[in-house]
Amino acid sequence: MNNKLLSLLGFAAKAGKLSYGFEASVWSIKTGKARLAAVSEEISPKSRKEINYFADKYNVKITVLKGVDIKTVSDAVGKNCGIVTVNDCGFADAILKCTEEFEGGNADDE
Repeated sequence: MNNKLLSLLGFAAKAGKLSYGFEASVWSIKTGKARLAAVSEEISPKSRKEINYFADKYNVKITVLKGVDIKTVSDAVGKNCGIVTVNDCGFADAILKCTEEFEGGNADDE
């Protein structure tokens, strides 16, 4: 698990820079607020396909949180959800950097 990534999601949540859940995330993408969509590996194939569609259509980056289940995302952000959008460039860039490091095996978390 990437603790740095989860901490960043928590900080973004506390700063009010996240939209939680499928409907709020789609709204955030459509209105141009979203800078990044982050989804748990556990979301349904239908939800993943639909969020990918909207992210592609509105040119929003999307990242799958590898090895992170819905409960872990929910615990990190303080709301029950497996999909969030990050509505801030700084947080979005930091989260993307974390996911790239984690996938590349350079993360120093467990």
